[in-house]
Amino acid sequence: MKVTVLGAAKEVGRSGFLANCNNTNILMDYGVLLKREPIFPMHVKPRDINAVVITHAHLDHSGFVPSLYLSGSTDIPALATLPTFELSELLIEDMIKISGFYLPFEYIDVVTMLKSSKKLQYREPFMVNDAKVTLHESGHVVGGASVIVEHEGKKLFYTGDINTRGSKLLRRADLDFGPIDMMIIESTYSQAEQAPREKSERELVEFAYEVIERGGTLFVPSFSVERAQEIACVFKAYNFKHKLVMDGMALKANEIMGRHPAFLRDAELFKSAVGGAEWIAGWSRRKKVVNEPCVIISPAGMLVGGSAIFYTQAIMTDEKNGIALVSYQGEGTPGRLLLDKRMANFDGKMQKCYADVKRFEFSGHNSRSELFEILDRVQGNPKVLTVHGDGPSCEKFAEEIRQKYGFDAHAPEQGEIVDV
Repeated sequence: MKVTVLGAAKEVGRSGFLANCNNTNILMDYGVLLKREPIFPMHVKPRDINAVVITHAHLDHSGFVPSLYLSGSTDIPALATLPTFELSELLIEDMIKISGFYLPFEYIDVVTMLKSSKKLQYREPFMVNDAKVTLHESGHVVGGASVIVEHEGKKLFYTGDINTRGSKLLRRADLDFGPIDMMIIESTYSQAEQAPREKSERELVEFAYEVIERGGTLFVPSFSVERAQEIACVFKAYNFKHKLVMDGMALKANEIMGRHPAFLRDAELFKSAVGGAEWIAGWSRRKKVVNEPCVIISPAGMLVGGSAIFYTQAIMTDEKNGIALVSYQGEGTPGRLLLDKRMANFDGKMQKCYADVKRFEFSGHNSRSELFEILDRVQGNPKVLTVHGDGPSCEKFAEEIRQKYGFDAHAPEQGEIVDV
């Protein structure tokens, strides 16, 4: 078995890993790195691919998969859970709609991808020629998975994006992967400890009460898939006494997740939280609700588009209001500018934010200690590739793994081929 690193090498984004099992090629993820212009993973010829596995719906893992189906052929089986396919369609379709940049595929290619789909349950083996692919629950987003590939006595475990602590919305990752010969492990927070989830939850709810009790409105910009729903579940679990409002593409994600209760940690909590919120139906209501004491949850999480722009402009003008940032704020994004400078740039005009802005850690990724807990469970003496993090994080993590466990660990370069 050999693995070619197509993306996510010393960077977060455009994940892609090609596992070659003799003459069988299994592509694990094929995402995009969304900047001002999207950056794609290394090219692979579709005719050389025997199957593609999508670990989860986020665009940095799923967004470039439709490029494999430009010919209209459905010969390449796409493997994922049903929620992953439905959420991927939602996010990729939105990317196509709003893209002011070149994408080498159209929605018809997304349709072909979906026609090629093989919907798998967790732990349900799928044979690709003589190689076996199995998905394990990853705890990162609804339907998200880690991947095990087995061939001729060799076993590869690819974590994808993983969360072993779980959340209000999701169960913990399934780490029953047994002895392995190679691990591809994310390194996003390998050099950082995030705040305990309970502390973030409690402080967010307290902030919401502070804002509303002084007559203000709290806006919570959130990623449409998982984060918006997680925040709604947090407020419900804490018996929040005030009105909760949801808007934007999160509403479509609500509907998709609601169809798949078996993939949720607590389907009743989800149903109660999302069903008990007001779903904004149009602009007339949207313009009124910003003047009401309530919590508004809406994408985009980094304020790069969607109804979040309207809500930020409306909320930021009054100091009694609040903005709670619960999503990762990438460099150069409007959310990062708001967090660091208390400024917003709309239509090329810089404006001061008078609302109270606070950040709360709600990442769906493991912290440093939790990544090491995964490694503590490893049986065998595998090669380890540290990926999906910035360069220093991947390199330092690999060095620490070598020192602590004696594994052959390193941070690969894009295009590197590693023998298992």
